[in-house]
Amino acid sequence: MIRVHVNDPLDQEALNLLKSRTQLDVTSEHLEKEKLLELMPQVEVLIVRSATKVNREIIEKGTKLRIIGRAGVGLDNIDVVAAKEKGIKVLNTPGASAVSVAELTFGLMLSAARHIARGTKDLKEGLWTKKELEGHELFGRTLGIIGLGMIGKEVAKRALAFEMKVLAYDPLVPSFQGVEMVNLDELYKFSDFITLHVPLNEQTKHMINAEAIEKMKNGVIIVNASRGGVIDEQALYNALVSGKVYAAALDVFEVEPPQDELRKKLLQLQNVVATPHIGASTCQAQERVGKELVERILKELGI
Repeated sequence: MIRVHVNDPLDQEALNLLKSRTQLDVTSEHLEKEKLLELMPQVEVLIVRSATKVNREIIEKGTKLRIIGRAGVGLDNIDVVAAKEKGIKVLNTPGASAVSVAELTFGLMLSAARHIARGTKDLKEGLWTKKELEGHELFGRTLGIIGLGMIGKEVAKRALAFEMKVLAYDPLVPSFQGVEMVNLDELYKFSDFITLHVPLNEQTKHMINAEAIEKMKNGVIIVNASRGGVIDEQALYNALVSGKVYAAALDVFEVEPPQDELRKKLLQLQNVVATPHIGASTCQAQERVGKELVERILKELGI
């Protein structure tokens, strides 16, 4: 029997598919670090989402570990270097949640541009702040997309449907229909909205910093539904307070949950719209993510 442990929530149908294989012994329970370390010597396949941090210590305890499956896009919660050193296969599902993240990106963008969240809050508090909430159209404005992978492409399609001009920066993508590929400085200079769709790594950490923000248009709106660490959130806070950045719409934070003093101050600003890392949190995305990951794991195991 091959021992499979699912340490973060997985779509029930995907879990049932795993359990239907008689060759697998499947357990599904979120274990905190110490308990997980105790279990790891028995585990051959470990499945996680973003909550579990699969660091070197956990990987080295997995003396039988063959596969780490990440039900989602990013791999920043997995020490891929340590896994590679031990010959452990790391699998993820980069395209399964692309539409869900792209749709949330537009929800965030519209909310920031049209003060939807603030308007809702004010009305619930009995306030009629109509005159204070004049916003901006998306039509005819320029959207800069940093990272034109699967999610970035889905965002671009929707932006074109809104009749926006779309610029994009991605050194790995030479072209995409309807999109003008530019360098980062050009993207900063000409974009009215900037949205990020990149992984978090050494090259992207704090790529949106004070220097980058200074190159942007006055009154730019920044959207981040990728990874919190790609933005220097102190620099963003300063720019939001000064008015250099008109608004920010954030689904992710460098510290999650965002309960430290900087993040608390950031969230208290009226020109910040935020959600708790829900980009892939739709029923449809989780069904696709779970099914795709399990199918890849079964194929890798040859069963």
